[in-house]
Amino acid sequence: MAAFASFVAGLVFGLGLIVSGMANPAKVLGFLDLAGLWDPSLAFVMAGAIAVGAVAFTVANRRARSFLGAEMRLPSGRRIDRRLVLGSALFGIGWGIAGFCPGPALVALGMGEVKAVVFVAAMLLGMAVFEVFEHRKRMPAPGTP
Repeated sequence: MAAFASFVAGLVFGLGLIVSGMANPAKVLGFLDLAGLWDPSLAFVMAGAIAVGAVAFTVANRRARSFLGAEMRLPSGRRIDRRLVLGSALFGIGWGIAGFCPGPALVALGMGEVKAVVFVAAMLLGMAVFEVFEHRKRMPAPGTP
């Protein structure tokens, strides 16, 4: 049942990205172009997403288990640190250059968008490089027990 619910949620999310224009990099770049021909329509999409998310997190914070019976595991970190700020900046720069963020890029990849292939490949490479550095950071220094 959980796999089916995940499939339906992903399908609805993907369709929402397509209908809203979030999977269209030209529309996203038009939204980000504040000094040019700014397209404010995605601001309404974001406001709607924030509203739905706020309600969902409010409900989730009051529950110990999901509606399907799984344990609720919500993020507990509240600290704004250098890694968060740098990661957010990199995300924004990538979004501004490519017109994609990870979710819409995967949707566009499924739609056969060539630009999405390059973006997703770069995203996966970046994730792999991050994992290598994280793994090295967790490894004990040579000569230490």
